[in-house]
Amino acid sequence: MGAGLEAVIGRVLMVGARISALMVFAPFFGSASISPRIKAGFTVILTALLYPVVSPELPRIAGASAWQMVGGEFLVGMVMGIALQFVFEGVELAGQIAGFQVGHSLANLINPLSDVDTPLLANYYQMIALLIFLRLDVDHWLLRGLARSFEYCPPGSVTATPKMAELVARAAGGMLVMGVQIALPTLLVTMLIDLALGLVGRASPQLPVMLVGISVKTVVAFAVIMGTLRFWPGLIEKYFGQALGTTERLLRLAR
Repeated sequence: MGAGLEAVIGRVLMVGARISALMVFAPFFGSASISPRIKAGFTVILTALLYPVVSPELPRIAGASAWQMVGGEFLVGMVMGIALQFVFEGVELAGQIAGFQVGHSLANLINPLSDVDTPLLANYYQMIALLIFLRLDVDHWLLRGLARSFEYCPPGSVTATPKMAELVARAAGGMLVMGVQIALPTLLVTMLIDLALGLVGRASPQLPVMLVGISVKTVVAFAVIMGTLRFWPGLIEKYFGQALGTTERLLRLAR
């Protein structure tokens, strides 16, 4: 009886470790604005729903190998969450770049997703990305991917490899490319405004170019941001698709 109960608890821990890691590192689910009690309750519910489905395929864990297997399951959930979180970090980076160019880099607000001070435009960009995330039902994609991950990467067979670390590093490096791509229209416009104001300042030294430049850059930059928002859903959807593709490759390398 005791051995059977120990086996059941071990298998529940394996399922719960993968789900709990996803709840910690995934965007939206891992948001600091969501109470830890709600996250814990959601983790328990998902574990209860998935355990009967995947329990026949779960190996028996005991002894020193138990923690290794549970750690491997936590690793799977972590990489699934981090791959999508990189999209939000790239969007935040775009907001920081645009805010620096516009001159709003010192205006900070508490980011509800991370509960830390974030520049104004970076916070705004992340809120737009979150709305697109929910509108595209990416949270449903993630939950379906979690359920299928138990078939794609069976519990107990997870191993961390150098290629996994390399792929995660490449995905992290992609945040810079993503941030520059999103902020590119604002970057180009503000650079052209700086160039034009520099020429005007040379032609008319009496004109207070610095004071005029701040207002002009702010108005034009926000007009460009509003005008480019219509392209965001398609662009962000592409990034989320790439992130899910990265997750699939990571799971393939973890088997």
